[in-house]
Amino acid sequence: MLKLTALKRAALLLTAYLSLPVAALAAPSGKVMFAQDTLANDFRRNQVFEVRDTLQQHPEVNFSYTDAKGDTARMIRDITSAIPKQIDVLILGTNDADAVVPAVDKVMAAGIDVIVLDRGINSTNYTTFINSDNEQIGTIGGQYIAEKLGGSGKVLLFEGILTADVTQLRTKGFLDVVAAYPEIEVIKRTGNYLRKDALLEMDKLLASGERVDAIFAESDSMLSGVRAALPKYDIAANSLISVGCDYVTEAKQAILAGEQTASVLFPLGGKAAAKVALQLLNEEPVEKHISIPVELVTQTNANQVTPVF
Repeated sequence: MLKLTALKRAALLLTAYLSLPVAALAAPSGKVMFAQDTLANDFRRNQVFEVRDTLQQHPEVNFSYTDAKGDTARMIRDITSAIPKQIDVLILGTNDADAVVPAVDKVMAAGIDVIVLDRGINSTNYTTFINSDNEQIGTIGGQYIAEKLGGSGKVLLFEGILTADVTQLRTKGFLDVVAAYPEIEVIKRTGNYLRKDALLEMDKLLASGERVDAIFAESDSMLSGVRAALPKYDIAANSLISVGCDYVTEAKQAILAGEQTASVLFPLGGKAAAKVALQLLNEEPVEKHISIPVELVTQTNANQVTPVF
């Protein structure tokens, strides 16, 4: 029998865990709150809804969520509001890896479990961290684009929120790979993981006369915004190599239509967060770190991979 790699073992264990019916867990009760960075971002909004939909199967669990609207000060207030609300488990989707740490410390000191979801914080004072390997996401995107370009060309790197660790890690993974190709030039723009911001930045870039051969956007939402800016400058989406991240339904449709080259699957993680929350409410032990595997999606496997929403 072939020996499974560590990644495959992790994927199998996670799949087995998530495939357990929620009803198989002991009937819990308590309060779970999701403090989310912003609901204006499709991925962030659906992440909250995935937690909500999973927990709805447990009527004794009270679920609520907050929307910081991308404002870090508001995010900090949302986090600490878990204390007077007597929340049992706080799920956190932050926009700043450093600024929220004191607030998380206060919540943990109050005896509230904290599940850090997707975007990490610069501290280990939390109950569980659930994420995917964001540096690997950048590596996958960078290697794929470098090979598609034949090692030469100009690439636009569209970054997300610069203070988020996921952005820093995806950028690092991408740039580390591309550094091995001296004939590839990289320029950067920031789209904050939002379609509108990416559209505006892409429009400014193209209006300046800049042209690129390929684009790596750190979310499919930003890549959608990029595509929306192209017709004004008579640029066909299929004339560019373009790779996004998340793999949403819109990206699947664009890939199959030839308007997007690829996307790196980045699971929402909401179902995993909800199930960890149920374990915590039942006072069951949980892993300090849970990793969710990622995967490159192209036209060859787009119909076999389920979009995250």
